[in-house]
Amino acid sequence: MKITIWGARGSLPSPSPETNEVGGNTSCVQVESDDTMIVLDAGSGIQRLNGNVPSHIKQIDILLTHLHLDHIMGLGFFSVLYNPKMVVNIWGPTGVNFDLESRLTRYLSPPLFPIRLKDLPCQLNLFEVNHSAFNIGDLKISSAYVCHPGPTLGFRIEGPSGILTYIPDHEPSLGSSNFPNVPEWTSGCSLAQNSDILLHDAQYTSDEYKTRIGWGHSTMKDAILFAEMSKTKKLLFFHHDPGRTDNHLNSLLKKEINSHPVDFEIGLASEGDQFIIGEY
Repeated sequence: MKITIWGARGSLPSPSPETNEVGGNTSCVQVESDDTMIVLDAGSGIQRLNGNVPSHIKQIDILLTHLHLDHIMGLGFFSVLYNPKMVVNIWGPTGVNFDLESRLTRYLSPPLFPIRLKDLPCQLNLFEVNHSAFNIGDLKISSAYVCHPGPTLGFRIEGPSGILTYIPDHEPSLGSSNFPNVPEWTSGCSLAQNSDILLHDAQYTSDEYKTRIGWGHSTMKDAILFAEMSKTKKLLFFHHDPGRTDNHLNSLLKKEINSHPVDFEIGLASEGDQFIIGEY
């Protein structure tokens, strides 16, 4: 399984010129296995995927964790949507009052976008998921709701060679009365169990979080505790605050690692990074 990160920021793209390595685009991750290609979220980073779709791929599955703007803002600019020979499956969380098609149409229609969802030339299919399990090619997908405002999913992708878990927007301490001591009461923990790579929300410092409780995001410290309780092998901080520079993020990462030593690897998710789980 090959993993490529095309966007790892939260909120809007960062205007800072000092984000060359980490990058300024919002959430988007490409996953490849044999003839299968999955795209996790459709933030502004999905535009970097244009030109990076292998020629043999005839079907792409886009898994949306939720429909906040920073996770779908690049969808209309993804070139495969305009290829009539391409099958595009979009999977997203079940809504409370409106179905997935109705919610996506709010964005992909005038006045917000010139082309309507129903008029896209690709062979488009929409699927709603919640606490679900399904297969895409040789990959087994598990989804579950996690603690974040509005219907929001985390995804676990199991391939023949290993496990990737993707939980970019998550407030684990709010979903448990005794975090991190009770894994079974922590949202998303079952998804992340024994992951080879965990991409997890790490937007705030502990001091910042004190005035942002309930906003739906994790501290760096809580991301480490979550990874520790789920026995992950490699944690990558994701959903970086858009105002942070590379130097600031690296400084915060070093501080968190020194203050809470663990026996697994911790790093920053950065645009263009590629990781291989097992053989590819």
